[in-house]
Amino acid sequence: MAKPTLPQGTRDFSPETVRKRNYILATIKNVFELYGFQPLETPALENLETLMGKYGEEGDKLIFRVLNNGLNDPKNLDKSRSAFENILEGKNDVNLTSRALRYDLTIPFARYVAMNHSQLNYPFKRYQVQPVWRADRPQKGRYREFYQCDADVVGSKSLMNEVDLAMIYDEVFRKLRIDRYELRINSRKLLASLAEKCGGSEKLTDITIAIDKLDKIGLEKVKNELREKSITDADINIIEKYLSISGDSIQKIDQVKTILGNSPDAQEGIHELEFILNNTKNKNLNLAVDFTLARGLNYYTGIIFEAKAPSDIQIGSIGGGGRYDDLTGLFGVSNIAGVGISFGVDRIYDVMEEMNLFPEEVMVTTRVMFLNSGEKESEEAYEIMQALRKRNISCEMYYENSKVDKQFKYAENKNIPFVVTLNATEKTARVKDIRSGKLEILPLDVKSFLSFNF
Repeated sequence: MAKPTLPQGTRDFSPETVRKRNYILATIKNVFELYGFQPLETPALENLETLMGKYGEEGDKLIFRVLNNGLNDPKNLDKSRSAFENILEGKNDVNLTSRALRYDLTIPFARYVAMNHSQLNYPFKRYQVQPVWRADRPQKGRYREFYQCDADVVGSKSLMNEVDLAMIYDEVFRKLRIDRYELRINSRKLLASLAEKCGGSEKLTDITIAIDKLDKIGLEKVKNELREKSITDADINIIEKYLSISGDSIQKIDQVKTILGNSPDAQEGIHELEFILNNTKNKNLNLAVDFTLARGLNYYTGIIFEAKAPSDIQIGSIGGGGRYDDLTGLFGVSNIAGVGISFGVDRIYDVMEEMNLFPEEVMVTTRVMFLNSGEKESEEAYEIMQALRKRNISCEMYYENSKVDKQFKYAENKNIPFVVTLNATEKTARVKDIRSGKLEILPLDVKSFLSFNF
């Protein structure tokens, strides 16, 4: 029999990993709730037509398609063979695949809003924590199956929503003690203005996709990619000046005014950035304008965000998002404004692991373990455990009749802080704090245990 393996880009999660991830998720969810967001879930499977064409050419290539049921049915074999030939030619064919695993949580949310728009209470604020799948090349911090954690507001054009989302990022990262994170912002309207100046609005996607790769491939390769998209050298020089803007946020805004002039898109984008900067100043946020930020997804229309890990941690982005003022228009429901952000939970986990930021108490599963000291002691222990559990104190007993050393080792490996040994003859209980080594003797009765500070 072959050795069992996992699909590339996927992982098993040990109890320790799940507890740490739950700590991150609980922290994020708590902050979401503080800002008035409510939970929502959507299916892992979406109709392929729901997803295709929403993420740009690059994103569409990463969508995991799911084969239809019944492909081996003799009635469907000819259709399946013909459909497979179409797939090899780069065409989709519903006879082979009509569904896909969700690529992100934003498009399924837009689909949900479009289907339920007449019943929703606007502004509708939802958060969603579920796995997503991408047929990407696995590498450190990049997986084919991973969790996303989103917060979105639809039905409001107020830029105060963007201010809230910036504050949510800051509050979450500070609670997780990732104090050296960086939150970068830009406006897609400035990128639209740049495209208009450098070949026309139809070049926006080509330009943003190329700029979005700047951190990964460098300026020269970005320029080469722009040339391949038939952008002239004169226009590439303008884009290079735009990407070379430096200084603090105010200085950068002054420079972009010179490059992009007084186009309506540029003026709106600058207003958006200045509004957010003015409404977050004196809040001690690690917030900065970054005109190289592009986020190459087609649906963004206004402010865009990217949260980055500390610069000495080679992980990169740990969150991102932006405004999409007509995303539901993709599903036939127009004029519903929206804005949202996403936390990269798996990458945040890797950052916290590398920086040793998880609190010790995260790994405490059971508070109290009762040693197996005999039949009479076990009966007494079980009665006490049930009373403790009613007080929300987690406890367990080592049911196997094993040596004391083995039982203690189990408690140590599981990070159980208190180990109890009962003596039915003497009517006493020895409670040992195995973290400090401190030992206390209690009377063998439920009342004594309920008053003890576990």
